[in-house]
Amino acid sequence: MAYNDRFIRACFKQEVDRLPVWYMRQAGRYDPEYRQIKEKYTLLEICRQPELAAEVTLMPVRKLGVDAAILYSDIMNPVASIGVDFDIVKNIGPVIANPISSRQDIERLKPIDVHRDLQHILDTISILDRELDVPLITFAGAPFTIASYLIEGRPSKSYIKTKTLMYSDPGLWDMLMNKLGDMVITYLKAHVDSGGKAIQLFDSWVGALAPKDFERYVEPVITRIFAELSDLNVPKIYFPGVSSGELLPQLTSLQAEVIGLDWRVSIREGRRRTEGKYAIQGNLDPYLLTAPMDVIKQHAKEIIDMGLETSGFIFNLGHGLFPEASLEKLQELTAYVHDYSAEVLAKRKA
Repeated sequence: MAYNDRFIRACFKQEVDRLPVWYMRQAGRYDPEYRQIKEKYTLLEICRQPELAAEVTLMPVRKLGVDAAILYSDIMNPVASIGVDFDIVKNIGPVIANPISSRQDIERLKPIDVHRDLQHILDTISILDRELDVPLITFAGAPFTIASYLIEGRPSKSYIKTKTLMYSDPGLWDMLMNKLGDMVITYLKAHVDSGGKAIQLFDSWVGALAPKDFERYVEPVITRIFAELSDLNVPKIYFPGVSSGELLPQLTSLQAEVIGLDWRVSIREGRRRTEGKYAIQGNLDPYLLTAPMDVIKQHAKEIIDMGLETSGFIFNLGHGLFPEASLEKLQELTAYVHDYSAEVLAKRKA
């Protein structure tokens, strides 16, 4: 089968025959076959088995007809290599055995050794590089989002411990950000060396910050990460997570190709706030997938129409898929995005 590079072309604002589609968390519990696998293995156990992790990554590509695969993994995987003991607990998320609370805790964090500790992830990428006929997106968690787990000890809604450290000891905060930034850079470079065709930096919770705090406490390390990855000839995506619309004007100097939007900011407004410098990815509210199909298509059409106003658009959700989503609706939505956008582009070309 011919290689489908539609996603890569859209990332670089090149011409496409139809809009590319993929979904964050597209390998997940909405799929009955995946739920059966999860009855036998935990997420981390799947990640440690390259053949199985590759198969789970491939499942949504085959079933949904999406234009990109995203590596089956977790943003917490690399922290094991820097000396953090964690687990992914059902109905909670990442839980840290000994949360960071002191300078000594941060000083003890080691440099990542991807080949020693995370070779199974690189092996999964290599398998997928051989088997996929669409690009493979690999990813990492951004420093603020990772730090929020390391400091809070588990998911948080207030980030009170994280912000306390950030505000009370900026120098120590910067040390943590830079250690995590080094981890991300080394980890993602190894992904590309192993066959990754695009990289996404997930900053799921950075929308908890005001723009001035993002500028002081987070933007320097994000800027450095993308600068140090700029020589990689693959698309680089920054997803600043939920409730991050007010941060978008801060992102106009990043050496990235794509910015992901959540559903609170329109595609048109997201482009305006980022000065049209990037391809845009997004941004259907994932919970719209609970609606009747005609309602889903109505909202998707609005997003597609705005996406097609200029080059460089990738259809996605504004956050990850949830377990109650319908496999059948996702299949129908993917086909609709492809068919409707192809029709519009063909008419425009004619």
